[in-house]
Amino acid sequence: MNQASSPLPSDIAKLSFEDALAELEKLVKQLEDGKAKLDDAIGAYERGALLKRHCEAKLREAQARIEQIATTEAGVSLTPFKP
Repeated sequence: MNQASSPLPSDIAKLSFEDALAELEKLVKQLEDGKAKLDDAIGAYERGALLKRHCEAKLREAQARIEQIATTEAGVSLTPFKP
């Protein structure tokens, strides 16, 4: 099963976008420091990939919920957001 289609671990799935992003930023900083042992760095990279996937999904959900307000002759209408 490929990682993109596998379910997220429950501890990541329950995170808000902001919390997941903060953890991802922390992991990136740790990896950039280059002081972690190889196994720890690999684990951090794998968790970072899952956090990134979670953040992207949260952004897609938010985008789908955004509606544009359009003024028409009949009044105001709401239409789904289309980038």
